[in-house]
Amino acid sequence: MKHVTLPGGEVVPSMGQGTWKMGERAERRSDEIAALRAGVELGMTLVDTAEMYGDGAAETLICEALGDRRDQLFLVSKAYPQNASRSRLAGACEASLKRLGTDRLDLYLLHWRGSVPLAETIEAMEALKSAGKIRHWGVSNLDTDDMDELVAAGGDGCVTDQILYNLVRRGPELDLLPWLTQHKVPVMAYSPVEQGRLSSHPALDKVSAQVGATPAQVALAWTLRHDGLIAIPKASSIAHVRENRAAADIVLSDADLATLDAAFPRPAVRRPLEML
Repeated sequence: MKHVTLPGGEVVPSMGQGTWKMGERAERRSDEIAALRAGVELGMTLVDTAEMYGDGAAETLICEALGDRRDQLFLVSKAYPQNASRSRLAGACEASLKRLGTDRLDLYLLHWRGSVPLAETIEAMEALKSAGKIRHWGVSNLDTDDMDELVAAGGDGCVTDQILYNLVRRGPELDLLPWLTQHKVPVMAYSPVEQGRLSSHPALDKVSAQVGATPAQVALAWTLRHDGLIAIPKASSIAHVRENRAAADIVLSDADLATLDAAFPRPAVRRPLEML
């Protein structure tokens, strides 16, 4: 598996594990716990969650699944925008830490932009970092103009922008991805296979047959082709985790990429950053 170097030099795997909608159904809990543990064993040690996911249920699930493996993990969580203020961010962070059963987050993100000024969020994030509650901070769902404003407000400490990016969400290629590359800010791509919807398409079927993979693996390999990009697909079973991990070893040829580019062209004009 490729790795990505964060600003400051820390190295993380290019594929992690997402947890959106996990921990919310009792009948799936044992499978989800097994999947998370299998992912870590396969090197997918970056685990992404948020206080929003099941109102903390995903964080609690991670604690149950991986609490005995904390030192192997790079734990990422996200704060609601209404909690990203001087007065509320520390409390939101403490609640996430309690649910995760840990004394620190490796990365804490602003989930999306709200009414709290970015300068205030930066100040609150840096205070948490100084207190040892978080090791790094970043943002999610911020577009190019937001990132310009973040830097202007003193946000040079931002280590990632977590965004929706996959074969059918190529808008960031026009300006946001170049901006992040220029500023050496790694990308974290959520929903890299469009929540499983990228599993049936003639072009994906054609390429998957040629490379001996599933269509979902091809879609994931396409996203992972970028250097400096971390993908965080979700998997709720061991079989799905293994399928995702194998996608990290797929190398698409120029012909494969051309086939996918023709079937899933980037937009001709800039559009606002999409969210799920």
